[in-house]
Amino acid sequence: MHRPFLFLLMAMFLMACTSTPTNAQGESADDLWVTYEGAADLPGSGKHIVLVSGDDEYRSEEALPQLGKILATQHGFTCTVLFAIDPDTGFIQPDYQTNIPGLEHLEDADLMVLGLRFRDLPDDQMVHIDNYLQRGGPVIGMRTSTHAFNIRSSNTYKRYTFNFREGDWDGGFGRFILGETWINHHGHHKHESTRGITAPGSEDHPINRGIEPGSIWGPTDVYGVRLPQPEGCDPIVLGAVLTGMDADDDVLDGPKNSPMMPVAWTKPYQIEGGEQGTCFTTTMGSATDLEAEGTRRMIVNAAYYLLEMDVPEGGTSVDLVGDFDPSQYGFGAAQPNKDGYITGRVPSDYALED
Repeated sequence: MHRPFLFLLMAMFLMACTSTPTNAQGESADDLWVTYEGAADLPGSGKHIVLVSGDDEYRSEEALPQLGKILATQHGFTCTVLFAIDPDTGFIQPDYQTNIPGLEHLEDADLMVLGLRFRDLPDDQMVHIDNYLQRGGPVIGMRTSTHAFNIRSSNTYKRYTFNFREGDWDGGFGRFILGETWINHHGHHKHESTRGITAPGSEDHPINRGIEPGSIWGPTDVYGVRLPQPEGCDPIVLGAVLTGMDADDDVLDGPKNSPMMPVAWTKPYQIEGGEQGTCFTTTMGSATDLEAEGTRRMIVNAAYYLLEMDVPEGGTSVDLVGDFDPSQYGFGAAQPNKDGYITGRVPSDYALED
């Protein structure tokens, strides 16, 4: 064989070995998640937030990219957003419960934000979440993250399952880490929306800074919760059940609001053998909830608080970035006259526009 031809073959082999890996559709592995780089002259510069989407119903695959864009463009955090991906197609598929590529980004994350529901992730993905919690990393859990996991395929991380019933992990990840697991719909689902009310005693809490009365609202209903006491769960916002699905509807009379359920709280956590961490949990946080300025500010303020950064006296900036017309919550793929997720999307569809 001629030497020049041999060198050519060797070069082609090396290029094949070092090229970017692809999925089943030939897409770059870089398109399995999306990263928004933060500006260098903003308070969050140098900090990395990993936002993990993957719920069947409340469109976290739309909510967390918008939240990541706000945190990156207006606050300087570098934000990586992960998605539930069907490995056979490379498309975002929120009801594909066994695959969220990119969780290794948690190894250098300063904050983890979760929008999960009933995930059954393999051990090689769950280990990154477990490692993060072992080192006491701060956590924001949104909406169905109280019942983020339903581990059926392995026993290694079975304790994360929402209805686990042993020892400290009674109630799984939701109750042990965040403060509550799945209980019930306290408000009438799709009939009674939620208005956030400052919890008594939390008026001066940094998470409530700059939030105008009535500006925390969402068309999702209040969840039933029973916060652990006296373990340091501090309610920040209570959820007023409204008579209907509009932000200016009246507060419902009767036992649903006597007393009101917490819809946002903080809680310390510590896994055996690990470092102590702090979480902020809100049972609000669907994509449609983020249309309300107060709801967005509550979550961004919480990010500052958990990262031990000063929350501005007037609250954080939370202007929407780009077009944001979130899908209504619902199960399954969207069809005519049916709410659900939009099919055929890949993470790069949520990239920042120029």
